[in-house]
Amino acid sequence: MHSEGFSNEIKTRCLIIDDEPPARDLLISYASQLDDLVVLEQFANAPEAFSFLQKNPVDLIFLDIQMPGMNGLELIRSLHQRPGIILTTAFREYATDGFDLDVLDYLVKPISFSRFMKAIAKFHHYFTKPPEGIIDSEKNYNEAYIFIKVGKDQIKVYFKDILYIECIKDYLRIITSDKTYVTYDRLMYMEEKLPDGRFLRIHKSFIISVGMVKSFRNDKVIIGDVGLPVGRVYKQKFLEAFSKKG
Repeated sequence: MHSEGFSNEIKTRCLIIDDEPPARDLLISYASQLDDLVVLEQFANAPEAFSFLQKNPVDLIFLDIQMPGMNGLELIRSLHQRPGIILTTAFREYATDGFDLDVLDYLVKPISFSRFMKAIAKFHHYFTKPPEGIIDSEKNYNEAYIFIKVGKDQIKVYFKDILYIECIKDYLRIITSDKTYVTYDRLMYMEEKLPDGRFLRIHKSFIISVGMVKSFRNDKVIIGDVGLPVGRVYKQKFLEAFSKKG
C-alpha cells in the first residue's frame, strides 16, 4: 500500500506474456521509450511466467489471454499476490472476465502507442509508491491525505480520519470519524494508495485503519460502534499484524 501524490524514481518492473513474438516485440518497443519502465523478462506461455513470478518481484504484467495450455485468465486466478495487470488481446469479449478479476486495463490489439501510454498512466495513478519512509513519522502521517472523486468533485480525505473502507460492488464507502464518502473505485486499487502498516485488508470487502481498532478476536474487529468480519483468507495476516503490535 502507499499514499498518492508522491513520485517514485524506482523503475517499474514489467513482464510481458504473449505467445505471439510480434506482439511481445511491440510492447518491448513501447516500454523502451519510457524511462521509468524496465522489462525484466518476456514469456510465450503462462506456466513459465508463473514460475518466474514465484521467485521474482514484478510491478506490472502485460498479459495476453488466449495462449496454448494455460490462458491468461487462468494465470491471474493462480496468483496469490498480484501485481498490476494489463490485458492485451485481440478479443473484446473477454473484457468483463478481465475486470471481474480486477485487472488494471484492457488493451485490444493492434495496440497503439497512445493507448499504451494511457494504460501506463492508469498504472501510475493507482500503483506509484512514495519514497521510502515518506509518511513513517506521526507528523507526516497526520498531514498525509488522498483525493477521492465524489460525484464531480475531488474531495481531500486525511488518512488519519479514516476508520475503515467498505466495498459494495463497484463502489467504495470510505467511513471517516465524522463523514461517509461514496466513490466509484475498486478495493484493490484503493489498497495500493494506503500507507503500509497503517491500514490492513481483513476481508474481501473491508480495509481497516489499524489505529482505529478498539478490540478484536480472530474473526471480528470492532471499530467505533461497528463490528467487521475477518475473512478466512486474511485471518493469518491479520493476527500476525496485531501480534506484532502487541
